[in-house]
Amino acid sequence: MPATKLKEFLDAHQVKYVTIRHSAAYTAQEIAALAHIRGKELAKTVMVKVDGKMAMAVLPASFKISIDLLKKAAGAASVELAAEAEFKSLFPDCETGAMPPFGNLYGISVFACASLSKDTEIAFNAGSHNELIRMAYKDFEALVQPAIAEFSAQP
Repeated sequence: MPATKLKEFLDAHQVKYVTIRHSAAYTAQEIAALAHIRGKELAKTVMVKVDGKMAMAVLPASFKISIDLLKKAAGAASVELAAEAEFKSLFPDCETGAMPPFGNLYGISVFACASLSKDTEIAFNAGSHNELIRMAYKDFEALVQPAIAEFSAQP
């Protein structure tokens, strides 16, 4: 059960959340449509390497990541997208590409796009391609303590 670790963590911190099950979907926009969630309220996790170290960049599903803005926000010499083969083993309890934006559960830094903080709630993959978690953004921020910066743009 991919979401077990995440749900146990949320329950231990007495965080209210809703689980949304949907048929298998692999792109953020496809998931948003199936779950009837606006693309800007669905948070997608993009794996990046910041100065060679793995990190998560969390941004609205309908937005595109700006490597240059993330590099500036991180104060890094280099930022690049990570290949699946580079991060797959870091999330043994998750389906590849469906990891939740809780890098703190995996010892990975998290950068959250400032635009997400404008939403009361966010939804995100819960470790599989057919389950989401929806919760208050403020709870996500309190638990994960991401570095918040503007590093995305609407397409």
